Amino acid sequence: MRRPWNLCDLPVHSLVTQGIDGQTNMNVCTYVSAVSMEPKIYAVAVSHGTKSLENLMKTESAVLQILHKEQFSLVNTLGKKSGFRYNKMAYLQKKNLLEEWQERPVLKDVCARLLLRKMSYQTTGDHDLFLFSVEKYQVLSDNYLTINHLREKKIIYG
Repeated sequence: MRRPWNLCDLPVHSLVTQGIDGQTNMNVCTYVSAVSMEPKIYAVAVSHGTKSLENLMKTESAVLQILHKEQFSLVNTLGKKSGFRYNKMAYLQKKNLLEEWQERPVLKDVCARLLLRKMSYQTTGDHDLFLFSVEKYQVLSDNYLTINHLREKKIIYG
């Protein structure tokens, strides 16, 4: 039987971050939740030791993307490779998977995008928990990728 935190089927997100050097990184986030209706606030947990966390510590904004069900194959690149050792953006550019939104490179064909402004953060175990206010958003589809889809595709287990 699964552990309690693995029972719920959650959407799979990707967080787009930029360092002060202008270098962009994308990761995979499943520890994401809307925590306020007005104003709209999201909580996003980011793993320690990642390029995304390094970028977030030095900048005030990010883009949260809700991945489309057909984007399951991106999880291996965005979630299982380190932005410190692998240029994810070069890979995505080569595959023609990027477009611009709010003056940032983002994935094409996602279900939704949210432009986030950092409010606060705190260390919480092996992740830092960020609170972000939503500045803008765009909805493109409701056919979103979930953790259960990743289990079905044998990309994750448990």
